[in-house]
Amino acid sequence: MTLKEKFLNSNCEKGYVNLNQHRAESNVKIADDFAIGFAEWLVIRYDEDIIYDEYTTKELLTIYKKEKQL
Repeated sequence: MTLKEKFLNSNCEKGYVNLNQHRAESNVKIADDFAIGFAEWLVIRYDEDIIYDEYTTKELLTIYKKEKQL
């Protein structure tokens, strides 16, 4: 299942197909922007060889969110 399909299913309301389609597309854009920002932050902030030895991906995500105030 694609990210867009997951958002469509989570926002599904009878009679609001076009609204849900728009919401899903908007949510995918937000998720894409967030993922790109996180990836860029990882590359800039941490050396590729040591990031996974020192932190889990969940810990890195928590650090990113805290630094970016998200």
